[in-house]
Amino acid sequence: MPMTNAPATDNPAPQGKTLVARMTDALSGQITGGHYKPGDRLPSEAQLTREFGVSRTVVREAIAALRSGGLVEARHGIGVFVLEPTPTVPLPFHGVDLARVSSLIEMLELRTAVEGDAAALAALRRSPAQEETIAEAFDSFCASAAEGRPSAEADFNFHLAIAQATNNPRFSEFLQMLGPALIPRRAVSETGEETVLAAAELTRLISEHEAIFVAIQDGDEEKARMAMRQHLKNSQLRYRSMLRAAR
Repeated sequence: MPMTNAPATDNPAPQGKTLVARMTDALSGQITGGHYKPGDRLPSEAQLTREFGVSRTVVREAIAALRSGGLVEARHGIGVFVLEPTPTVPLPFHGVDLARVSSLIEMLELRTAVEGDAAALAALRRSPAQEETIAEAFDSFCASAAEGRPSAEADFNFHLAIAQATNNPRFSEFLQMLGPALIPRRAVSETGEETVLAAAELTRLISEHEAIFVAIQDGDEEKARMAMRQHLKNSQLRYRSMLRAAR
């Protein structure tokens, strides 16, 4: 079945999206839109590499993301096939009111436990391509912050890239389920727009993200865990102060 999407390029992706994320979105859209139906076999890795203009590593990671999302399955020696859509079920945490600061603190506590171990596993298990994805997400976050542009999505992409680098799909599924709106500075806004942070706060966030990234680069499991936990605990402290002020 021919592809209809234009090939991806090596130009910077909009809103900080990586080549893997763009390819995953394109294939996911083709599947959900009916271009590929349940039971159809996706083009071979070589075909996808040519048609999207990306490396085999990008293709493999995009397919892995589709597999973790339950859209496709790999059949050894045959290929990758589209699965029947799973019935929609109520998502856990669906009732959490993200507009309430107290709910954000609860979610930050949960994320501290989960993402601390995710960072530790990423330090041990990340591939060179996954490390590059984390680096791209970090650079995108820094650029957005430096230019005064909204940075919540780039922030989320950084955390998601680390979760994916655990090579345990449950970590990335957890973050994707919660979604970018969980980034507190976006969630506290009634309009859904990102809350503008002071320059000092952005500088602190960049420093904390850098500490996490460097620890993962160094392969330091414990340092990565502690850097992530400290980052999320600092966010808890900030929103606990906000909650006390509101009361």
